[in-house]
Amino acid sequence: MEDVVFSVVAATLRTSAPLILAALAGLFSERSGIVDVGLEGKILLGAFAAAATAAVTGNVYAGLLAAVLSSLVFGLIHGFSAITLRGNQVVSGMAVNILASGLTAVLALSWFQQGGQTPPLPPAGRFLAIPFPGAEALHEVPFLGPVIGRLWGTVIGGQTLPVYIAFLAVPVSAWVLYRTRFGLRLRAAGENPAAVDTAGISVVRLRYAGVAIAAVLCGVAGAAISTAQGAGFVRDMVAGRGFIALAAMILGKWRPWPTLFTCLLFGVLDAVAIRMQGVVLPGIGEFPVQLVQALPYLLTVVLLAGFVGRSIPPKASGTPYVKER
Repeated sequence: MEDVVFSVVAATLRTSAPLILAALAGLFSERSGIVDVGLEGKILLGAFAAAATAAVTGNVYAGLLAAVLSSLVFGLIHGFSAITLRGNQVVSGMAVNILASGLTAVLALSWFQQGGQTPPLPPAGRFLAIPFPGAEALHEVPFLGPVIGRLWGTVIGGQTLPVYIAFLAVPVSAWVLYRTRFGLRLRAAGENPAAVDTAGISVVRLRYAGVAIAAVLCGVAGAAISTAQGAGFVRDMVAGRGFIALAAMILGKWRPWPTLFTCLLFGVLDAVAIRMQGVVLPGIGEFPVQLVQALPYLLTVVLLAGFVGRSIPPKASGTPYVKER
Protein backbone atom coordinates (compact mmCIF):
# COMPACT_ATOMS: atom_id res chain seq x y z
CA MET A 1 0.00 0.00 0.00
CA GLU A 2 2.84 2.38 0.85
CA ASP A 3 4.44 1.73 -2.53
CA VAL A 4 1.17 2.68 -4.27
CA VAL A 5 0.89 5.91 -2.26
CA PHE A 6 4.46 6.96 -2.98
CA SER A 7 4.20 6.10 -6.67
CA VAL A 8 0.99 8.16 -6.98
CA VAL A 9 2.59 11.11 -5.18
CA ALA A 10 5.68 10.90 -7.40
CA ALA A 11 3.50 10.70 -10.53
CA THR A 12 1.49 13.69 -9.29
CA LEU A 13 4.63 15.81 -9.16
CA ARG A 14 5.60 14.71 -12.69
CA THR A 15 2.21 15.35 -14.26
CA SER A 16 1.76 18.66 -12.41
CA ALA A 17 5.03 20.19 -13.64
CA PRO A 18 3.83 21.33 -17.11
CA LEU A 19 0.60 22.65 -15.58
CA ILE A 20 2.52 24.66 -12.98
CA LEU A 21 4.80 26.22 -15.59
CA ALA A 22 1.89 27.05 -17.90
CA ALA A 23 -0.24 28.47 -15.07
CA LEU A 24 2.64 30.69 -13.93
CA ALA A 25 3.00 31.80 -17.55
CA GLY A 26 -0.61 32.88 -17.63
CA LEU A 27 -0.18 34.57 -14.26
CA PHE A 28 2.70 36.78 -15.44
CA SER A 29 0.90 37.68 -18.64
CA GLU A 30 -2.41 38.55 -17.01
CA ARG A 31 -0.76 40.36 -14.12
CA SER A 32 0.72 42.69 -16.72
CA GLY A 33 -2.74 43.20 -18.25
CA ILE A 34 -2.63 40.79 -21.22
CA VAL A 35 -5.10 37.91 -21.38
CA ASP A 36 -3.33 34.85 -22.76
CA VAL A 37 -5.57 32.04 -23.96
CA GLY A 38 -2.74 31.03 -26.30
CA LEU A 39 -0.95 29.02 -23.61
CA GLU A 40 -2.02 25.78 -25.29
CA GLY A 41 -0.50 26.76 -28.63
CA LYS A 42 2.79 27.94 -27.19
CA ILE A 43 3.17 24.78 -25.13
CA LEU A 44 2.48 22.72 -28.26
CA LEU A 45 5.07 24.68 -30.23
CA GLY A 46 7.58 24.19 -27.43
CA ALA A 47 6.87 20.46 -27.32
CA PHE A 48 7.40 20.09 -31.06
CA ALA A 49 10.51 22.27 -31.19
CA ALA A 50 12.08 20.42 -28.26
CA ALA A 51 11.39 16.95 -29.68
CA ALA A 52 12.37 17.85 -33.26
CA THR A 53 15.63 19.49 -32.21
CA ALA A 54 16.50 16.71 -29.79
CA ALA A 55 15.75 14.11 -32.47
CA VAL A 56 18.12 15.81 -34.94
CA THR A 57 20.91 16.85 -32.57
CA GLY A 58 20.60 14.17 -29.90
CA ASN A 59 20.95 16.91 -27.28
CA VAL A 60 18.07 17.53 -24.88
CA TYR A 61 19.36 20.97 -23.88
CA ALA A 62 19.40 22.08 -27.49
CA GLY A 63 15.78 20.93 -27.61
CA LEU A 64 14.96 22.96 -24.50
CA LEU A 65 16.52 26.07 -26.04
CA ALA A 66 14.59 25.55 -29.28
CA ALA A 67 11.37 25.16 -27.28
CA VAL A 68 11.92 28.43 -25.45
CA LEU A 69 12.84 30.34 -28.62
CA SER A 70 9.89 29.04 -30.66
CA SER A 71 7.44 29.81 -27.88
CA LEU A 72 9.00 33.24 -27.43
CA VAL A 73 8.53 34.08 -31.12
CA PHE A 74 4.82 33.29 -30.99
CA GLY A 75 4.48 34.98 -27.62
CA LEU A 76 5.91 38.19 -29.07
CA ILE A 77 3.55 37.88 -32.05
CA HIS A 78 0.67 37.73 -29.59
CA GLY A 79 2.18 40.67 -27.73
CA PHE A 80 2.51 42.71 -30.92
CA SER A 81 -1.12 42.05 -31.78
CA ALA A 82 -2.45 42.76 -28.28
CA ILE A 83 -0.13 45.55 -27.12
CA THR A 84 1.13 47.43 -30.16
CA LEU A 85 -1.87 46.95 -32.45
CA ARG A 86 -4.33 46.92 -29.53
CA GLY A 87 -6.21 43.97 -31.03
CA ASN A 88 -8.61 41.64 -29.30
CA GLN A 89 -6.47 39.60 -26.92
CA VAL A 90 -8.72 36.53 -26.84
CA VAL A 91 -8.89 36.34 -30.63
CA SER A 92 -5.12 36.74 -30.88
CA GLY A 93 -4.55 33.95 -28.36
CA MET A 94 -6.93 31.60 -30.15
CA ALA A 95 -5.15 32.38 -33.42
CA VAL A 96 -1.90 31.24 -31.80
CA ASN A 97 -3.58 27.97 -30.73
CA ILE A 98 -4.99 27.26 -34.18
CA LEU A 99 -1.75 28.14 -35.95
CA ALA A 100 0.32 26.03 -33.58
CA SER A 101 -1.93 22.99 -34.02
CA GLY A 102 -1.70 23.10 -37.81
CA LEU A 103 1.92 24.20 -38.08
CA THR A 104 3.36 21.52 -35.80
CA ALA A 105 1.46 18.75 -37.60
CA VAL A 106 2.52 19.97 -41.06
CA LEU A 107 6.18 20.45 -40.10
CA ALA A 108 6.36 17.08 -38.36
CA LEU A 109 4.86 15.33 -41.38
CA SER A 110 7.12 17.19 -43.80
CA TRP A 111 10.37 16.79 -41.88
CA PHE A 112 10.08 13.29 -40.43
CA GLN A 113 7.52 11.49 -42.64
CA GLN A 114 6.09 9.60 -39.67
CA GLY A 115 2.45 10.60 -39.68
CA GLY A 116 2.87 13.92 -37.90
CA GLN A 117 5.18 12.80 -35.13
CA THR A 118 8.91 12.81 -34.47
CA PRO A 119 11.13 9.73 -34.20
CA PRO A 120 11.55 8.23 -30.71
CA LEU A 121 14.19 10.19 -28.84
CA PRO A 122 17.47 8.61 -27.71
CA PRO A 123 18.40 8.79 -24.02
CA ALA A 124 20.65 11.80 -24.69
CA GLY A 125 17.69 13.58 -26.23
CA ARG A 126 15.48 13.19 -23.15
CA PHE A 127 15.38 14.48 -19.61
CA LEU A 128 15.98 11.38 -17.50
CA ALA A 129 15.26 10.89 -13.82
CA ILE A 130 17.88 12.35 -11.48
CA PRO A 131 18.59 9.86 -8.66
CA PHE A 132 19.32 11.29 -5.23
CA PRO A 133 22.19 9.62 -3.32
CA GLY A 134 21.68 8.09 0.10
CA ALA A 135 18.21 6.61 -0.38
CA GLU A 136 19.38 3.07 0.42
CA ALA A 137 21.15 4.26 3.56
CA LEU A 138 18.01 6.01 4.77
CA HIS A 139 16.09 2.74 4.51
CA GLU A 140 18.29 1.40 7.34
CA VAL A 141 17.18 4.09 9.80
CA PRO A 142 14.99 2.54 12.53
CA PHE A 143 11.20 3.07 12.50
CA LEU A 144 10.81 5.82 9.86
CA GLY A 145 13.70 4.70 7.68
CA PRO A 146 11.66 2.98 4.94
CA VAL A 147 9.26 5.92 4.70
CA ILE A 148 12.03 8.53 4.60
CA GLY A 149 14.00 6.41 2.13
CA ARG A 150 11.07 6.13 -0.28
CA LEU A 151 10.27 9.81 0.13
CA TRP A 152 13.86 10.80 -0.64
CA GLY A 153 14.49 8.26 -3.35
CA THR A 154 11.11 8.06 -5.12
CA VAL A 155 9.20 11.28 -4.50
CA ILE A 156 11.80 14.03 -4.03
CA GLY A 157 14.53 12.21 -5.91
CA GLY A 158 14.07 10.37 -9.16
CA GLN A 159 12.32 13.29 -10.88
CA THR A 160 13.39 14.97 -14.11
CA LEU A 161 14.93 18.43 -14.37
CA PRO A 162 11.72 20.16 -15.60
CA VAL A 163 9.91 19.00 -12.45
CA TYR A 164 12.48 20.71 -10.22
CA ILE A 165 12.36 23.82 -12.44
CA ALA A 166 8.56 23.94 -12.15
CA PHE A 167 8.46 23.73 -8.36
CA LEU A 168 11.38 26.15 -7.98
CA ALA A 169 9.58 28.60 -10.28
CA VAL A 170 6.73 29.00 -7.77
CA PRO A 171 8.70 30.67 -4.93
CA VAL A 172 10.78 32.58 -7.47
CA SER A 173 7.60 33.91 -9.12
CA ALA A 174 6.14 34.86 -5.75
CA TRP A 175 9.34 36.70 -4.83
CA VAL A 176 9.53 38.51 -8.18
CA LEU A 177 5.88 39.58 -8.12
CA TYR A 178 5.66 40.66 -4.49
CA ARG A 179 9.20 41.48 -3.38
CA THR A 180 10.80 43.30 -6.30
CA ARG A 181 10.33 46.67 -7.95
CA PHE A 182 9.76 44.99 -11.29
CA GLY A 183 6.98 42.84 -9.84
CA LEU A 184 5.28 45.85 -8.28
CA ARG A 185 5.36 47.70 -11.59
CA LEU A 186 4.18 44.63 -13.51
CA ARG A 187 1.17 44.20 -11.22
CA ALA A 188 0.45 47.91 -11.43
CA ALA A 189 0.41 47.69 -15.24
CA GLY A 190 -2.39 45.15 -14.94
CA GLU A 191 -4.31 47.10 -12.30
CA ASN A 192 -3.86 50.77 -13.16
CA PRO A 193 -1.72 51.34 -16.26
CA ALA A 194 -2.55 55.06 -16.31
CA ALA A 195 -0.89 55.51 -12.91
CA VAL A 196 2.17 53.61 -14.13
CA ASP A 197 2.38 55.83 -17.19
CA THR A 198 1.99 58.95 -15.06
CA ALA A 199 4.99 57.80 -13.01
CA GLY A 200 7.07 57.81 -16.21
CA ILE A 201 7.24 54.02 -16.56
CA SER A 202 6.51 52.40 -19.91
CA VAL A 203 3.36 50.29 -19.77
CA VAL A 204 4.21 48.82 -23.16
CA ARG A 205 7.59 47.54 -21.97
CA LEU A 206 6.11 46.02 -18.82
CA ARG A 207 3.41 44.23 -20.79
CA TYR A 208 5.91 42.93 -23.33
CA ALA A 209 8.03 41.70 -20.40
CA GLY A 210 5.04 39.84 -18.97
CA VAL A 211 4.25 38.26 -22.33
CA ALA A 212 7.91 37.27 -22.85
CA ILE A 213 8.19 35.64 -19.41
CA ALA A 214 4.97 33.74 -20.11
CA ALA A 215 6.34 32.51 -23.44
CA VAL A 216 9.57 31.26 -21.87
CA LEU A 217 7.66 29.31 -19.22
CA CYS A 218 5.38 27.82 -21.90
CA GLY A 219 8.45 26.70 -23.84
CA VAL A 220 9.83 24.87 -20.80
CA ALA A 221 6.40 23.30 -20.20
CA GLY A 222 6.33 22.04 -23.79
CA ALA A 223 9.81 20.58 -23.49
CA ALA A 224 8.76 18.84 -20.28
CA ILE A 225 5.86 17.14 -22.05
CA SER A 226 7.76 15.87 -25.11
CA THR A 227 11.25 15.22 -23.73
CA ALA A 228 10.64 14.36 -20.06
CA GLN A 229 7.17 12.84 -19.76
CA GLY A 230 7.31 11.51 -23.31
CA ALA A 231 9.98 10.38 -25.74
CA GLY A 232 8.99 12.42 -28.76
CA PHE A 233 6.28 14.59 -30.26
CA VAL A 234 2.80 13.38 -31.19
CA ARG A 235 0.21 15.58 -32.85
CA ASP A 236 -1.83 17.65 -30.34
CA MET A 237 -0.07 15.88 -27.46
CA VAL A 238 -0.64 18.82 -25.10
CA ALA A 239 -4.29 17.69 -24.93
CA GLY A 240 -5.81 20.76 -23.32
CA ARG A 241 -3.22 21.28 -20.60
CA GLY A 242 -2.93 24.94 -21.55
CA PHE A 243 -6.62 25.50 -20.87
CA ILE A 244 -6.46 23.53 -17.63
CA ALA A 245 -3.50 25.68 -16.56
CA LEU A 246 -5.52 28.77 -17.37
CA ALA A 247 -8.33 27.46 -15.18
CA ALA A 248 -5.85 26.65 -12.40
CA MET A 249 -4.54 30.21 -12.52
CA ILE A 250 -8.08 31.60 -12.24
CA LEU A 251 -8.95 29.24 -9.40
CA GLY A 252 -5.68 30.26 -7.73
CA LYS A 253 -6.86 33.89 -7.96
CA TRP A 254 -3.80 34.99 -9.94
CA ARG A 255 -1.43 34.12 -7.07
CA PRO A 256 1.52 31.70 -7.31
CA TRP A 257 0.99 29.51 -4.23
CA PRO A 258 -2.77 28.89 -4.57
CA THR A 259 -2.15 28.23 -8.27
CA LEU A 260 0.41 25.58 -7.33
CA PHE A 261 -2.07 23.73 -5.12
CA THR A 262 -4.73 23.85 -7.84
CA CYS A 263 -2.29 22.36 -10.35
CA LEU A 264 -1.45 19.59 -7.87
CA LEU A 265 -5.16 18.77 -7.65
CA PHE A 266 -5.32 18.29 -11.41
CA GLY A 267 -2.04 16.36 -11.27
CA VAL A 268 -3.48 13.87 -8.79
CA LEU A 269 -6.28 13.01 -11.22
CA ASP A 270 -3.78 12.40 -14.03
CA ALA A 271 -1.62 10.25 -11.73
CA VAL A 272 -4.62 8.16 -10.65
CA ALA A 273 -5.66 7.67 -14.28
CA ILE A 274 -2.19 6.34 -15.11
CA ARG A 275 -2.23 4.07 -12.07
CA MET A 276 -5.69 2.65 -12.85
CA GLN A 277 -4.83 1.51 -16.37
CA GLY A 278 -5.44 -2.22 -16.71
CA VAL A 279 -6.96 -2.58 -13.20
CA VAL A 280 -9.82 -5.08 -13.10
CA LEU A 281 -12.58 -4.42 -10.56
CA PRO A 282 -14.50 -7.43 -9.17
CA GLY A 283 -17.95 -7.70 -10.74
CA ILE A 284 -17.35 -4.68 -12.97
CA GLY A 285 -14.45 -5.57 -15.20
CA GLU A 286 -11.60 -3.42 -16.40
CA PHE A 287 -11.64 0.04 -14.87
CA PRO A 288 -12.72 2.72 -17.38
CA VAL A 289 -9.56 4.80 -17.49
CA GLN A 290 -11.22 7.22 -19.90
CA LEU A 291 -13.50 8.28 -17.04
CA VAL A 292 -10.57 9.30 -14.86
CA GLN A 293 -8.82 10.95 -17.80
CA ALA A 294 -11.93 13.07 -18.35
CA LEU A 295 -12.07 14.14 -14.68
CA PRO A 296 -9.59 17.06 -15.00
CA TYR A 297 -11.72 18.60 -17.74
CA LEU A 298 -14.97 17.98 -15.85
CA LEU A 299 -13.41 19.38 -12.69
CA THR A 300 -12.32 22.46 -14.63
CA VAL A 301 -15.90 23.14 -15.74
CA VAL A 302 -17.39 22.48 -12.29
CA LEU A 303 -14.86 24.59 -10.38
CA LEU A 304 -15.02 27.48 -12.83
CA ALA A 305 -18.81 27.41 -12.75
CA GLY A 306 -18.75 27.56 -8.97
CA PHE A 307 -15.80 29.81 -8.22
CA VAL A 308 -14.95 32.01 -11.18
CA GLY A 309 -17.36 34.66 -9.93
CA ARG A 310 -15.42 34.93 -6.69
CA SER A 311 -12.05 35.38 -8.40
CA ILE A 312 -11.28 38.98 -9.24
CA PRO A 313 -8.83 39.38 -12.15
CA PRO A 314 -6.47 42.35 -12.53
CA LYS A 315 -8.67 45.35 -13.28
CA ALA A 316 -6.98 46.26 -16.59
CA SER A 317 -6.53 42.68 -17.79
CA GLY A 318 -7.72 42.36 -21.38
CA THR A 319 -7.98 46.12 -21.88
CA PRO A 320 -5.57 47.71 -24.39
CA TYR A 321 -3.85 50.75 -22.94
CA VAL A 322 -4.14 53.96 -24.91
CA LYS A 323 -1.85 56.71 -23.66
CA GLU A 324 -3.64 59.94 -22.95
CA ARG A 325 -2.27 63.00 -24.70
